[in-house]
Amino acid sequence: MSFWRNIAKRAAVRIDGADCHSCPPGLPGEDPAFSTAVTALGAKLARADGHVAALEYEAFSEVFTPEPGGERDIQRLFDLARQTTHGYESYARRLAKRYRNCPQLLEDVVDGLFHIAKSDGAMTDEELEYLQRVCELFGLSSLAFRRVKATHLGVDPADPYAILEVDADAPDEKLRSAWKRALSDAHPDRVVARGLPPEYVEVAHAKAAAINAAFDAIMRERRSFGLAAPA
Repeated sequence: MSFWRNIAKRAAVRIDGADCHSCPPGLPGEDPAFSTAVTALGAKLARADGHVAALEYEAFSEVFTPEPGGERDIQRLFDLARQTTHGYESYARRLAKRYRNCPQLLEDVVDGLFHIAKSDGAMTDEELEYLQRVCELFGLSSLAFRRVKATHLGVDPADPYAILEVDADAPDEKLRSAWKRALSDAHPDRVVARGLPPEYVEVAHAKAAAINAAFDAIMRERRSFGLAAPA
């Protein structure tokens, strides 16, 4: 079963209860608009740093595997779209409109795009700007972007609250609830149960590590100022 099908399961079993009635029926992999938009976004990201490496298409195909028989069409679209970054915002808006009630699915797409951007061994400022703009167009919060960025590029010790998506003045109880919820969402066993590709198990481990590191950093800081309540 390909990623197109696997990614749909994530939207279908979200624990926050979103019913996604306004999303297109069926699985995203069966939606030509979804396949086209994701392929174009991956290709145009590959162009964002000014050049396109063969590794970037390989990275794209690792996480955005097309349905059997569709590989040639997907590669043809990728080759056409990567000639310029022009138009990527339109594709992002279309995807956001069709799947606006599936923010976790859209975040999965961003995770895959980060994987592509890292494939040549370097993340450029242009690529980061592209990814941040895609997140904005998807309707994801700036905190969500910073959390995904930390998953792939490492935790910024100066911004642990962003990882947990809580305000800096959040009480300890709310902080712990956010920590436990984030760990539950990112648990590798959930990724395996959803049938996502092996690359996403690695992403889940990295995300869980980022979440734990963020929580520990906040609690150390609060204890140092005598602000943390007893565990």
